[in-house]
Amino acid sequence: MAVWDDLVGQDRVASQLTAAARDADALVTAEAAGGGRPASRDAADASAASPVSAASPASSKMTHAWLFTGPPGSGRAAAARAFAAALQCVSPDRALGGAPGCGFCEGCHTTLVGTHADIEVVRTDLLSIGVKETRDLVRRAQLSPAGGRWQVIVLEDADRLTEGAGNVLLKAVEEPAPRTVWLLCAPSLEDVLPTIRSRCRLLTLRTPPVDAVADLLVRRDGIEPELAASAARATQGHIDRARRLATDERARARRAAVLKLPLRIDDVGGCLKAAQELIDAAAEDAKQVAEETDAKETEELRAALGAAAGTGGRLPRGTAGAMKELQDRQKRRATRTQRDSLDLALTDLAGFYRDVLALQFGSRTALANTDVQDALERIAAGSKPERTLRRIEAVRACREALDRNVAPLLAVEAMTMALRAG
Repeated sequence: MAVWDDLVGQDRVASQLTAAARDADALVTAEAAGGGRPASRDAADASAASPVSAASPASSKMTHAWLFTGPPGSGRAAAARAFAAALQCVSPDRALGGAPGCGFCEGCHTTLVGTHADIEVVRTDLLSIGVKETRDLVRRAQLSPAGGRWQVIVLEDADRLTEGAGNVLLKAVEEPAPRTVWLLCAPSLEDVLPTIRSRCRLLTLRTPPVDAVADLLVRRDGIEPELAASAARATQGHIDRARRLATDERARARRAAVLKLPLRIDDVGGCLKAAQELIDAAAEDAKQVAEETDAKETEELRAALGAAAGTGGRLPRGTAGAMKELQDRQKRRATRTQRDSLDLALTDLAGFYRDVLALQFGSRTALANTDVQDALERIAAGSKPERTLRRIEAVRACREALDRNVAPLLAVEAMTMALRAG
């Protein structure tokens, strides 16, 4: 099974990446035949700042930095990982004209499971990626590939780089080390510094078709076709959310509670109660994640510091700072988890009103929330399209307020009051 099979509905992108992987493979093969790659950065600088572009012909589809953009759920990170695997592919079929990215060879397999020595995948469970983490990443990017092919840095959350971190990354992207390839992922071009995106080759992914996502859930995750179709339709082609909705009963219960909100905001008290319940549900999500990971991380750090269970539990002198740093990181992760959970609920709520608007206009567009069609029809019959549009705008304004670090409860209360007013 080729590495491109997970790129649902992205045939154009897969074609471009396949062509680039072919050229990258040809470059490695040519250098090996000519005596190998440069032994040092100084040797590479003697030829050009970017060995990828310098050693390959002008018509090459390969370059040293890529930016994958697309709406949430489009598979940006999956596309970057597939390309990374294709760059490391060592299948013998390549010599017979086969495209890199077979999915079975050692290079492909270790990349996809996350154990390849020359692949660094960076994702964060915090609100941002800071300067310190980025400097560590840039230092890693200067290393030569251990396997003799490519050093690949996959930055799945490039949109979470702080301004200072972006400036640190700029130099590395502008003057890459020999055989280093940067793969950056972000929702849109505007989420990345102009100086960085101008030095990257842009690939834009689209929202996958609902039917294609349902087929993937059946084929890869063994989900029942009816449940897979319902999850794909409810999430409008968002692959990860569809998989979670299809496999997690708690996720389905939380979504059902969110879709009842429009029927519970008839008065001020109902608005405030609904807002509090949304916040509480998001906090519960963050608590569940913390319970699963925080205790394990804390115990592992205590063991590393010499204070494992059975040793009295006291930390050695001078190690309290490391424990404090872990606790701060866990708090920041809990904050992001809560905001992500709340944003997911707001996305479901916006989808509800989108279906209401479709009914009001008599659109033939397929409804996402057919499981609550009675509620959709009730809201559609009791209001006008103008009010529905204002309600969608209220949900969008709440999401923007949360991005600006407005207190979540205040932002959600303002939204529920606006939804009531229409």
